[in-house]
Amino acid sequence: MPWSRFDRAYEAPAAGGRELTYCGAVREAIDQAMGLDDRVFAIGLDADDKFGVFGSMLDLSHPERVLGTPISENAMTGVALGAALSGLRPIHVHLRNDFLLVAMDQIVNYVAKWRDMFDGQVAVPLVIRSVIGRGWGCGAQHSQTLHGLFAQIPGLKVVMPATPYDAKGLLLAAIKDDGPVLFFEHRWLYKNTGGVPAEPYTLALGQAAHLHRGDSLTVVATSLAAIHALQACEAEDLDVDLIDPRTIKPFDLDTIVASVERTGRLLVVDHDFPFGGFAAEVCAAVTTRAFGSLQAAPERLSFPDRGMPAAGGLERRYYPTPERIAAKVRAMLDGAPAATRELTRAGR
Repeated sequence: MPWSRFDRAYEAPAAGGRELTYCGAVREAIDQAMGLDDRVFAIGLDADDKFGVFGSMLDLSHPERVLGTPISENAMTGVALGAALSGLRPIHVHLRNDFLLVAMDQIVNYVAKWRDMFDGQVAVPLVIRSVIGRGWGCGAQHSQTLHGLFAQIPGLKVVMPATPYDAKGLLLAAIKDDGPVLFFEHRWLYKNTGGVPAEPYTLALGQAAHLHRGDSLTVVATSLAAIHALQACEAEDLDVDLIDPRTIKPFDLDTIVASVERTGRLLVVDHDFPFGGFAAEVCAAVTTRAFGSLQAAPERLSFPDRGMPAAGGLERRYYPTPERIAAKVRAMLDGAPAATRELTRAGR
């Protein structure tokens, strides 16, 4: 099989090495996958237009395998599913995460369930790319994330890379996977740069990454929130163990529990609604697995429990910023008795 040529993961290049934007890393992953495997193709509304899905599909080596589709998300998801069941490896592109809701019948009742209904005897190698996050006053119907909603559905894998290195490695892993994967890309990450190997490589789905090391508080943060949490840690010199799950499902609970057992505290920063969301699941799972290690109740920092406002000023206040994350971390650490913090730092 062609994918066996890059089963090992390359380490991210050291500082001063090759760098790509997040958008460029996504584009390179698609281009290399198409070059490696002629079964890989992409479809989607405006997938073949001159803007190339915010630049992520421009100047591909195989433009003949990039197909624009009608504004009919549910039907086109059925086409993508049929292609996957026929032995191809489609990448179905959605310009906005919100449009996935129009395809919920196909995604939830067919894409997610097909392998279980046939006892795992059939592969469904379908990647659904979706751009998430606020834009320029896009309002409540064009600014959602909804990863917690899709992660609740058995049979779906949900991936949310925060860095260019992760974007390339996880997208190639998703394309290689024999099951359906939802791949969420925050538009505010597209211009971020980072070290990315030129070679094709994959990163394991279900393996979290440490972005910052500390001893007093575990912070779990997803996608753009992970970058904002890292900025808060670096700007304020916070004693935080920052973990980016990278994949929402499968979920690397072991890495998070090991951190909480050492720090005794947990904060989850997540760009999604608070009730029944991914942040709530992390808090519940950690409480179940590491209750005896917790020195305080886990806390969440997420969106308000209401739709995104369209006004620019209100839109900015809706998001947890690095400043708000830093303030939340300081408040949680200040609530810990000094003796407890010293014991935590000592790893006791």
